[in-house]
Amino acid sequence: MVGSLARTRVAHLIFNPVAGQGNSEQELDLIQRMLEPHFHLEVHQTTVDDCAEDLAEKAVAAHADLVIASGGDGTVSAVAGALIGTETPLGIIPRGTANAFAAALGISATLTPIRNACQVILAGKTRSVDAAYCNGLPMVLLAGIGLEAEVVERADRETKDRWGALAYLMAGWQQLDEQQLFDTEIEMDGKIERFQAGAITIANAAPITSVLAQGIGQVVFDDGLLDVTIASASSKLEAIRLMTQLIGAALMKPVNSPNVVHMGARRLKVTTDPPQKVVVDGEVIGTTPVEIECIPGGLTVFVP
Repeated sequence: MVGSLARTRVAHLIFNPVAGQGNSEQELDLIQRMLEPHFHLEVHQTTVDDCAEDLAEKAVAAHADLVIASGGDGTVSAVAGALIGTETPLGIIPRGTANAFAAALGISATLTPIRNACQVILAGKTRSVDAAYCNGLPMVLLAGIGLEAEVVERADRETKDRWGALAYLMAGWQQLDEQQLFDTEIEMDGKIERFQAGAITIANAAPITSVLAQGIGQVVFDDGLLDVTIASASSKLEAIRLMTQLIGAALMKPVNSPNVVHMGARRLKVTTDPPQKVVVDGEVIGTTPVEIECIPGGLTVFVP
């Protein structure tokens, strides 16, 4: 409860001032007004020279009682990466375009996301959730190969600042015209599976809005497994039908389509021909191949 959080507890806030479309000065002021009566709050703003991951690592080294990430999914993922395997809890104050990790945890479903997120932290309830590494990089949400990575790259900062989350829908509609199927080899538990795919999503956690992750329904973020969804479509119309089915899967209506394959895995390697772009937690990291491993219960997070 709020009263049980002593003012002597030290909270390090990693704040990305260029995240989202709001007024960052006003948002930071609101966060400070809500949290400073309850914590000794140390504020660190990310810059070109001071990235979120480095600031979070310094907070852990300084024995912070909790570390708070305020920004988009990229900021949250970077901060979380420094906390994986530690007992330091992560607070999330979503201010990005998609805020998918916060949404998956039920944090940002409100008209006042910053106030709500601060109240979640002050309530003090934590939960252990899975994390993962993709090619050695921390992953709390998902890796997208093919379509999703291309969509993220199309939705540049200027477009996101202008249109917000609609930027991804606009980019996705454009990419459907151009996306080609590619040969895929997935090595998992000593077995090798081969597919033709247009999009591959390996999800640790994902809200309903992460349509391409919904192979068999809502992704479970604390089951010790990664949810792998492989989707293929040979035309834009077929792709639209497939998206509709995956939205239905998120609403607990199973997908019955030869164009969707779902698997669960603790560890896997994905190779494609030709190489495909890869996005991890909203940031393009390069191209395939990728190796991804789930870290069960690797992260402690403040939740509603």
